[in-house]
Amino acid sequence: MKTLTIHDLNKADCLRLFYDGAFNPKDGVESEVAPFLDNLEKYADGWVPTLVKAKRSRKYSRDAVLRAIDERRDAYGSTIGLFRSENPGVSLSLTLGLAQAEPDLSVSLHVQPISFFAQEEASRGFVAMVRAWASRYPSHYAAAHSTADWGLTDNPAFGRDDETWRRDGFDKIYELFWLNVFGPKLVESVGRERMLSTPAHLVEELPNGSVLVALWPTAAEFASEEARVVQARAHVHLRPDLDFDTVLCKLRERSAALVPVEPRFHPDVAPFLSRLPDEFAISERQRKIAELNAFRPPVPEEWLPVAHPSDVANPERVLESYGDLSEGLVAVLHTDVPSIMKETPESLTDLDFHFWKTHFPERYTRDVLDGHTIPALGAYLGDVLVRRLGGTWVPRQKLEESQVRVGKRVWLPFLRARRYMQSRQSLLDYSLTQFFHEAERYRPRD
Repeated sequence: MKTLTIHDLNKADCLRLFYDGAFNPKDGVESEVAPFLDNLEKYADGWVPTLVKAKRSRKYSRDAVLRAIDERRDAYGSTIGLFRSENPGVSLSLTLGLAQAEPDLSVSLHVQPISFFAQEEASRGFVAMVRAWASRYPSHYAAAHSTADWGLTDNPAFGRDDETWRRDGFDKIYELFWLNVFGPKLVESVGRERMLSTPAHLVEELPNGSVLVALWPTAAEFASEEARVVQARAHVHLRPDLDFDTVLCKLRERSAALVPVEPRFHPDVAPFLSRLPDEFAISERQRKIAELNAFRPPVPEEWLPVAHPSDVANPERVLESYGDLSEGLVAVLHTDVPSIMKETPESLTDLDFHFWKTHFPERYTRDVLDGHTIPALGAYLGDVLVRRLGGTWVPRQKLEESQVRVGKRVWLPFLRARRYMQSRQSLLDYSLTQFFHEAERYRPRD
């Protein structure tokens, strides 16, 4: 069974929970973990994990969880994963800090998509689960919110940079999320009366002195204008030093940044550009789509109106060397880019994406790129023009002058490859995908 990866979680917005609570294993790990699992199973209606993963994967069960905890246990504690591959998808990392002076239970939970929590019943169940955990495993602070919006906060680590976190911990309320659990220390720093009078959908004092605050009935509607006004009012209520208009303005900017942008990519590079947005953090994705919509690659200049005649003594041998270069590229990249063996337009797009995703031009020295990658890539690109567009090689002594005739133009694949491999940006400016589609326009028609 496939488990969710970070890349999978980045494809759509999630409801994200970070929880860190006290854990007391004096009566055994099994009895202390049981309430955690009880409440997960009781309230995770429709999204209970189905898989437990440690050194091996097992179908979810209490016994599987305990075996996984034992399997991953070391001098510090144990970390296991609980997953669900069906919709809604779940990725839950559970860490038990057993060897610390104050043992803790840490949870990082993602449920995807957040739209699952558009209904109040699903959101109420999530709140009930967190309430039960917070009552059983007291926390200094916990929060649940949209992954996308969380990434747009000034400091995504609960509103603090690393230095502040190490120095002060949860010393004050830097950010307010859809669901918050404030531990007794934070409550007292704000003032219990003020905390309990927070203008929000739900404010509840827990038996251990913590206070749970849910800003809005449903997690999925966090970015609506009404929910943002509530979020701003609640934040300013808990932080009177903040200005309401300033806080609301920032929240509106975050909502605007998450409004879906329709992809309208340049048609010659659309097959390539359409793959890029998913590689960015979901909080950045709409802005990146807008940037890619505006991107216009330079018109290819690697062509000649008239071919220079071949100046090599043995064209067949030279063409054979081009074939060796091309086959060398296939041998190196066929595992990462399986389609490269087919020499198709799609394989060129797959290469574009692979080189961009891996920062290829920045990972290797110029000696490697100039001496190996660029010649091999030029030969491969030329072979695709020959095979798919009916082109004809015109070899030259100087590699960058070697041409492929397609219709009334001759194309310079080795020159294109050199410009292409200059930087990561040049992979966009001089993509193989665009070069092929430009040459395709000059293919003779029957």
